[in-house]
Amino acid sequence: MKADLKGKKVLVIGSGLSGVGSVRLLNQVGAKPVVLEENTKVTEEDIRNKLHEEDRDSTKIIVGTISDEELSDIVLTVPSPAVPLDSPTVMRIKEKNIPIWSEIELAYSFSKGKFVAITGTNGKTTTTTLVGDIMKAHFGKVYVVGNIGVSFAESALEMTDDTVTVGEISSFQLEAVDNFHANVSAILNVTPDHLNRHHTMECYAAMKENVTHNETKEDTCVLNYDNEYTRDFGSRCPAKVVFFSTKEKLTDGFYLEGEDIMMSNAGNPMKIMNIHDMNLVGMCNVENVMAAIAMSLAMGVPLSEILEVIRGFKAVEHRIEFVATKGGVDYYNDSKGTNPDAAIQGIKAMSKPTILIGGGYDKGNEYDEWIENFGDTVKLLVLIGQTREKIAECAEKHGFTNYVFKDTYEEALAFCTESAQPGDAVLLSPACASWDMFPNYETRGKRFKEYVNKLAD
Repeated sequence: MKADLKGKKVLVIGSGLSGVGSVRLLNQVGAKPVVLEENTKVTEEDIRNKLHEEDRDSTKIIVGTISDEELSDIVLTVPSPAVPLDSPTVMRIKEKNIPIWSEIELAYSFSKGKFVAITGTNGKTTTTTLVGDIMKAHFGKVYVVGNIGVSFAESALEMTDDTVTVGEISSFQLEAVDNFHANVSAILNVTPDHLNRHHTMECYAAMKENVTHNETKEDTCVLNYDNEYTRDFGSRCPAKVVFFSTKEKLTDGFYLEGEDIMMSNAGNPMKIMNIHDMNLVGMCNVENVMAAIAMSLAMGVPLSEILEVIRGFKAVEHRIEFVATKGGVDYYNDSKGTNPDAAIQGIKAMSKPTILIGGGYDKGNEYDEWIENFGDTVKLLVLIGQTREKIAECAEKHGFTNYVFKDTYEEALAFCTESAQPGDAVLLSPACASWDMFPNYETRGKRFKEYVNKLAD
């Protein structure tokens, strides 16, 4: 359903990737975008230079606060995913009964074709990339968009009835959806994260469940049977549910038997593949692969084509990514381990004594379960960033005392190299966001890789 926005003023809050993409789409459909950037450290010129060249003269920019007079002409607001819906500005907008759409909702209202939507606390990027590759191998014209770093809005008008769009969708992006409707969706897991934004696990889980908004039993939702939240949601999910599990033998769905991925239909199991036939490591990636198989089959892709892509698929950058062996030490970049549950998967993937780099921006998470999973694997914890004292206190509580504080990232990396012995592994898997020291987890991971690659062999 295409919204009629021609000649109408639409407020875009934020000038990041999502905001720039929204402005592009709004200009293309004849709307009059107004960008509000509340960060007063940036200038109007900075923001205008971020926009596509063809959007710079046709877009109004406001830095700081928007007036009531300006708001009176606004017919729709599109906030960046980073803008909380309970922020003072958004609350003013709500009071004036101005509709609020996420970029995902805006883009969906102008897009065509089939949509595959993937959410969850962890595993989204790997699964989205893998499903995108499978769709491209079968369908041809495929768009991979969303939280993966590609604006959905920028591509929306290019889509046709024959295209397939695969979206990595965050809880922030699902807060303001209305007509959004995925043909196939997945909630990979729900574990504590972003509680500084959503406040309660119930609210956070509800946002994830929004990925099934408007789905019916003609659609499919893939869920993790081993996760308490997603298993419970299965009984009230509006779509046809397909479960996957690495712990339970399922009568219907996908499960792990020894080292084989099995598919069962009405209690009739069939071996799909051995986990050693894929390049990905760790049980988290076994889950991601099972989810990808289930979604792809629901989209009508033959199993033989799915398995061919999986066998050639390499790890996504910054997710338990092997970087190099230097001086007999293996270095792994898991910068995308931005919460404790994701970082647990990084530890579980290690098979050698490991020096772990942890700490960063405080999202309100607790670290008990992460530290409990250190076991005999983590021999030394190097802590940086805003959360280092909080993590150290938690480690002490669990009897883990072999940790050190480092003031800078560079000091931490150098200390790891000095402390590592041949046969060890060094793992960057911080269990925290990067925003206290870096603009994003990608920058943090790239710095790690640059450092490692400069080390002598």
